[in-house]
Amino acid sequence: MSFRVMMVSLVSGLLFGFGMMLSGMVDPAKVIGFLDISGQWDPRLAFVMGGALLVFAPGYWLLVRRRQQPVLGGAFNLPTSTILDKKLLLGATMFGVGWGMAGICPGPAVTSISGLNPAMIIFLAALLLGMKIAPLGERLMVKQTT
Repeated sequence: MSFRVMMVSLVSGLLFGFGMMLSGMVDPAKVIGFLDISGQWDPRLAFVMGGALLVFAPGYWLLVRRRQQPVLGGAFNLPTSTILDKKLLLGATMFGVGWGMAGICPGPAVTSISGLNPAMIIFLAALLLGMKIAPLGERLMVKQTT
């Protein structure tokens, strides 16, 4: 990985983390407030996501749709499938349940690790463990269908 790519990655990560901290979305109580649509619903997370989309959508259109390759080289890594299969739906459901139970999304969890919150450290350790064992579960699912 080139120095330029690492620097752009660093700046992007810092911007993301600062934005999450500034918006307060590293606080699980705010995320749970957004998910609590039948109680004390807090719409602030929707505005954070909407603001992100307002910046992302024109940038995506301008850069990805009009360029042959990324600014820093290589190739765009865009999804090619539009199929909603069992694997995608199960993964999305598990992600949503985990997000709802913890009240935190992985991005803000990584951002909040700087506060050395033990709950976030445990969450991230479990997240990494889940990512490590997911291929095993996928292999088991394939064996059951064959």
